[in-house]
Amino acid sequence: MSERLRRGVLILDYGSQFTLLIARRIREANVYCEIWPCNDARLAAARGGDAPARAIVLSGGPSSVHVEGAPDLQSGILEFEVPVLGICYGMQLIGAAFGAPVRAGHVGEYGRTRIDVERPEGLLAGFPPGADLSVWMSHGDVVAEVPAGFRGVATSENGVLAAIAHATRPIFGVQFHPEVAHTEKGDAMLRNFVFDIAGCEPDWNMGDFVEEASEAIRAQVGSGRVICGLSGGVDSSVVAALLAHAIPSQVVCIFVDNGLLRANERQLVEEAFRGHFDLELRVIDARARFLDELAGVDDPEEKRKRIGATFIRVFEDASRDVEGARFLAQGTLYPDVIESISIRGPSATIKSHHNVGGLPEDMKFALVEPLRELFKDEVRALGRALGLPEDLVSRHPFPGPGLAVRVIGDITEERLDALRQADRIFIQALRDEGLYDSVWQAFAVLVPVKTVGVMGDARTYEWLCALRAVTSTDGMTADRAALPMDFLGRVSDRIINSVRRINRVVYDVSSKPPATIEWE
Repeated sequence: MSERLRRGVLILDYGSQFTLLIARRIREANVYCEIWPCNDARLAAARGGDAPARAIVLSGGPSSVHVEGAPDLQSGILEFEVPVLGICYGMQLIGAAFGAPVRAGHVGEYGRTRIDVERPEGLLAGFPPGADLSVWMSHGDVVAEVPAGFRGVATSENGVLAAIAHATRPIFGVQFHPEVAHTEKGDAMLRNFVFDIAGCEPDWNMGDFVEEASEAIRAQVGSGRVICGLSGGVDSSVVAALLAHAIPSQVVCIFVDNGLLRANERQLVEEAFRGHFDLELRVIDARARFLDELAGVDDPEEKRKRIGATFIRVFEDASRDVEGARFLAQGTLYPDVIESISIRGPSATIKSHHNVGGLPEDMKFALVEPLRELFKDEVRALGRALGLPEDLVSRHPFPGPGLAVRVIGDITEERLDALRQADRIFIQALRDEGLYDSVWQAFAVLVPVKTVGVMGDARTYEWLCALRAVTSTDGMTADRAALPMDFLGRVSDRIINSVRRINRVVYDVSSKPPATIEWE
């Protein structure tokens, strides 16, 4: 176990899509935390010895404690003399462990629910007795009775036991999700647990991470050289800067112009990196190669896999004369991992990401992924700590597969050109009118479905363009950005008047969930 984790919080993943949000909230309090699968073998190794962390959080999950094969509460967790917090399914596991019946409730609770604070203790310490709070629920099963040795702390408006606290031990449970932004004062609840109950210190910051990550990179790479795929996005740019800091003169950055990039991307990358960092930058024109691979492919998962595999092949070709190149660096982030493959407990797979799925089995490089435990805002903070320019650090996220997942269906050069022009007009308008920094991500999508229009006195039958802008903090959840209608109207006029083949513009008002941010 790392010494930093011993001073921080261990989160056990029981399959909740909110598990990463728990980690995010704790890190926002400058407390280090790690997520382990709920059945991680390291728990058994620690059994009977020191606790792996100063506190343990049991996440929510989609299972019922009574279903055969459902994740259970590993024996020994409650034997550690550290505070334990169970959230949703985690509370049900604690309830069952102490003999309380857990069964399907007479009413499911999903979304915003009111709770009444009966005892201001545990996570609810400092809240006035009788406080009425709005919280986020997502459960069907309930802990039907207060477990032996516990006290009921809060009850929902539907009569469901919403929070419990052990009378003598630092063991707590909440049926709602304090980590979700919709829970009123959820951050204060988690801070009560992390600071007042667990006694953690706010001693984790990006300055520390730079040195820790640098040490890990040096230990993994040794005297070898690293190939870094530099796209111009925030993630890959921060990886490149971190590598240059950790292993100067051992990094070869390969910028691949795959034909799926934003307008003027190659120029922006060269201006930002040439001569500013201790690394070598090589620019590869692979547009024809990628378009050939994508010809006739309309399935989004197949697009991702082909793009990922082609990236690797291009890297291999470009690195043949790089002596000692044995590693490939990627800007994989926490949300990429959790939304791609179930590596941290039984969390459900949503989509594959080219950084973490679809890589060829015969790839000759070992992966270096120094950002895979970070959220996007943490990556931005890291970039600032490394001295990257603010206009690069504050750029909106851009998907690894690029415009391929923003052209619905087949990829052609004509469609890419139309989308690139529309996207440039939208982004520039956001910047010009001071709206760019008010949204987390914004982009255009080309829907090559023909719609009828009139230009001049002539009938047109051209493509549809959708504009997408969302507000978010980490991409795990997102809401539509309330852009002014007159602004959207001006952008629509500019796109239709300037971009050949587009005669209709719409604005996407879907939230995540149930939709995703990207269209494919």
